[in-house]
Amino acid sequence: MNSPTPVRTTVRVWDLPTRLFHWSLVLCVIGLVVTGQIGGNLIEWHLRLGMVVGALLIFRVLWGLVGGRWSRFASFVKMPGTILRYLKGEARPDEHLDVGHNPLGALSVLALLGLLALQVATGLVADDEIATTGPLNRFVSSAQASLATGWHTELGKLLLIVLVVLHISAIVFYLKKKGQNLVRPMLHGDKDLPADTPPSADGWGQRLLALALFAACVALMGWVFSLGEVAASF
Repeated sequence: MNSPTPVRTTVRVWDLPTRLFHWSLVLCVIGLVVTGQIGGNLIEWHLRLGMVVGALLIFRVLWGLVGGRWSRFASFVKMPGTILRYLKGEARPDEHLDVGHNPLGALSVLALLGLLALQVATGLVADDEIATTGPLNRFVSSAQASLATGWHTELGKLLLIVLVVLHISAIVFYLKKKGQNLVRPMLHGDKDLPADTPPSADGWGQRLLALALFAACVALMGWVFSLGEVAASF
């Protein structure tokens, strides 16, 4: 006898805070690349966008601990053995490895977040030796600032562009070759999945918590930005 077809239903995978984080980060990264390339008066906007990205990244780390089920790191950061089984097609149905970020997608996400964090960190201490210095530049030596600036404006920027292109290529691959639209769920939050798939919590309690966390992250980055203004006043 043929085994019965699993009942499928609409499941909330990406909570609203995660979706807002994702698209805000996309817009900010585009803005950073554009303002960084053009330079001039747009460098001030480059700095501001960098601070927003810093706040978004800190929020994402916190949300990866307390957010909706499939936004939590515990749901998609897997051990090497699990990743290997996934690559061999031996994943167990109860693992739900394709609900949110699959194990390979998780590696891509972690690489992007890590590189963006490094870009923000190096930007905070960078010095273009013309008119712009990062707000934390005074806390590092000239040699360290030079090293950070070189990474931020050259290799780091190149690697970021490469990772973004790979990320987009993977989305296109899944759409064309596997018939999986990874963008649509990140817009409305839902996926068609087996009925036994646990959903992400996405009520107003979760959303208000996310708003409070993000406000705290913005305040923290605002304080960091103010350190540069204090230094400039002396």
